[in-house]
Amino acid sequence: MRSLPYVAGAAALALCVLPAAAPAFAAGPDSEFTFQDSRITESSGLAASRAHPGVYWTHNDQDEPRVFAVDSRTGKTVATVTLKGVGKPRDMEAISVGADGKVYVGDIGDNRNGTWDHVWIYTFPEPAELGDTTVRATQYTVQYEDGPRDAEALMVHPTTGRVYIASKNGEGGGLYEGPHPLRAKGTNVFKKIGEVPWVTDGSFSPDGKRLVLRSYFSARGYEWRSDGRLGADYRVKAPVQQQSEGVSYTLDGKGLMFSSEGERAEVRKVGVEGGGDDGKASSKGGGSASDDDGDEARVPAKAAYGAVVLVLATLLFLGVRRLFRRG
Repeated sequence: MRSLPYVAGAAALALCVLPAAAPAFAAGPDSEFTFQDSRITESSGLAASRAHPGVYWTHNDQDEPRVFAVDSRTGKTVATVTLKGVGKPRDMEAISVGADGKVYVGDIGDNRNGTWDHVWIYTFPEPAELGDTTVRATQYTVQYEDGPRDAEALMVHPTTGRVYIASKNGEGGGLYEGPHPLRAKGTNVFKKIGEVPWVTDGSFSPDGKRLVLRSYFSARGYEWRSDGRLGADYRVKAPVQQQSEGVSYTLDGKGLMFSSEGERAEVRKVGVEGGGDDGKASSKGGGSASDDDGDEARVPAKAAYGAVVLVLATLLFLGVRRLFRRG
């Protein structure tokens, strides 16, 4: 949940940043879908399964140690994986699937404005067969070289296997690189390697050549250099959603899936220009998500007004709810 100062700032931002609605896609693997599981009410991360095409992993932020596998063709949960061998999660905010065949869950949120002296990452092998199961997970302790951070984005590079976290403290954020490999014993210190906007999730393209980061009202793409650093950035169009939380490239690299919190929340799909891993998602050079690209980027006035009202109401509700939850 967000602080009231952020709610006010984000509400103001909503008046000037309105991405175009995502195009409709036909049913099939990696389809747009709605979460059907009544237990999924605060989907805070999204990751395409590597072992099961068309299936996406997600989780609630405040929950027991468990994750859900959801079939994008139906929106139904096809597996609930409970993690044992880890402590009580504090704020699970991100999920990613690595090239090592493991699912990485980031218990990295910090609703106390970045005061936890450490956070955790949990990993477990992606099941070969989908079904409700309990697995023994590995727990990694994480600290940042420049002190506690609040974060919602964790990304595992698909070729190097290195883990990255994007923080969201203050007005901006930082991109942090973890040691490789992570160590289950001791503390893994993540080092800052770049500046990024305030974001809620991120995803590498399947070939590892691009990184997309999303926020509540926009998304940004970056070319990923061979030295493991951010390259040129570009605009990515993201759909207007109730509470924009997750993003994942599709397994084939031809699209981006955008998720939201809430009961029966929708997951929207945006095509990647040119298709494949090296395409940009609805991008045409620099600029913000609100830049005009002819008719394609325009939103009808009534739709824009309705989106603003929805965003403002949602943010106000979240701010008030946080006061009651955190005191």
